[in-house]
Parts: sequence; structure tokens; C-alpha cells
Amino acid sequence: MSDDKGLVVAKLIYNNATHFFELPDFEIAKGYLIIIETENGPEIASVSGITYTVPEDVQVGKIIRVCNEDDLTKIKENEKREEEAFNITLEKIKKHNLDMKLVNIHYFMDDNKIIFNFTADERVDFRELVKDLASVFKKRIELRQIGARDEAKIVKGFGICGRDFCCNTVKNELKPVTIKMAKDQNLTLNSSKISGACGRLLCCLAYEHDCYCEIKKMFPSEGSTIDYEDKKVTLTEINILKMIGTLKTEDDIYIQIPLDELPTLTNDSVEKKEPVTNEG
Repeated sequence: MSDDKGLVVAKLIYNNATHFFELPDFEIAKGYLIIIETENGPEIASVSGITYTVPEDVQVGKIIRVCNEDDLTKIKENEKREEEAFNITLEKIKKHNLDMKLVNIHYFMDDNKIIFNFTADERVDFRELVKDLASVFKKRIELRQIGARDEAKIVKGFGICGRDFCCNTVKNELKPVTIKMAKDQNLTLNSSKISGACGRLLCCLAYEHDCYCEIKKMFPSEGSTIDYEDKKVTLTEINILKMIGTLKTEDDIYIQIPLDELPTLTNDSVEKKEPVTNEG
């Protein structure tokens, strides 16, 4: 989807969810705090920038205004209330002996509701907890069970690369990341090396996966037997980053050659075998 006029990209403050908005008729720039309309009423978001290309089927909202002094005061008041509510809620969770981890609490701008985000390994029956919290805070209460990746998106942090979490900074939505993506990129299948702080597979495994697959389609599959310098050799690995292929001779000698020296899939000298994944 493309918009010739451009769309404003902004993130909700309380959960870092990315949203797209029509360009307003007033000044706006990266870093501005703005008031937007949501299904829960007006909320505060931070402007990330302007984009001219957005994913298909996204909802395009409208910006109400840039935050004023009253809005900023409201933010500080709500932050204080959320901190107090967090400690109270931890006590209530303990009281009801619930196996859940409270992630964050958010008071909506119009004071119509409070949302409590939490994680848990299994489904949690929190009906009694909701009643208890409603009697304390005298507002509508919503408890929402979120996943580990959603928790990382809210909490924020730094990945093993030293950069901010991808889920918090560059991803519009959290899409599935599979172990096949790691295998296709010939990565060592060591969970500590291919998992993020959330304990799930690294989001960045998905970024270049399509490119790896497209390049590998041009060459024989790993594990195939090919002719090289009038000898039968086995193609054990295709390294996309270095653009080299590793060959194994019948004498168990390994040779590395540029990918452009490999035969293409149309070459009759390729003997198909089951693919071999290098997990070393």
C-alpha cells in the first residue's frame, strides 16, 4: 500500500503498538507527543516519522492534536497512579495465589478503564481478581494475557546485537519466526544464540529469510552431488553472506569456492539428494 501524501507513523505510549494516521493540517514532526483516537477513547502516542509505504489492510486513524500542558500533566498523574496500582495488584495476585506475572498497568486518558497486562504459562482464571481490583479502583478493569514477545515490546531493552529490541523499534506487527528460518540461514541451532531476551526466536531471523531462499533457489541444494573439476563432490553448505560454497570431495577434503562457480539447477551434472542442514 502506498500513499502519495504520506502517513504519520506513531506508537502508543503504553504498549508501543505502531499505528498509521492521516497527515494533520497542523505542524508535526518526529518525537512529538500527540493525542489520537482509539477504541478506548483518546490516547497518547509518540510520532516515529512519516512513511509513504505501509503494509496492506492497515487501519488509518486521525490525529486529534499535539499534546498540550494539560495532557502532559495528565500523563504524569497517570504514571504515578499506575506505579501505586502496580504494587497493590501484586499483593492481590499473591492473595489469590495466581501463577501470573504482571507486566504493566495503564490508566486510559478519559479514566473510563484500567488495563492490566500480564504473562502466564497457562490460562489463568482471574475472575475473582477482577472483582477485587474493581472494588479497589472503582473503574472498569481489563486483564489481558499477552505473550513473551509482547512483553518485550512493552518493557523494552537491548538485544544481543546491542540495539533496541526489534519488536519495540522496527516491527509493525509480531509475525511468526520459525526454526526453519534459522536452518535456511545455516545458523547453529543453539537456543542461546538464536533466541532473544523474551526466550523466543530472534525477530531478525525473518528479515533476510526471503533473500536467502531466493539466492539458494539458483543453486543445487545442500547435500547434492555435483561435478567440479571433473570430480564428483558434495555441496555441503552455501554461505550467502560470504557468497561461497563448501564442497566435500570423495577423500573428505573440503574446498570453498565462489557461488558463481557452482552449476545452476539447469545443469545436468547435478545429482539430487536429500538436503543436509549444517548444524555445527
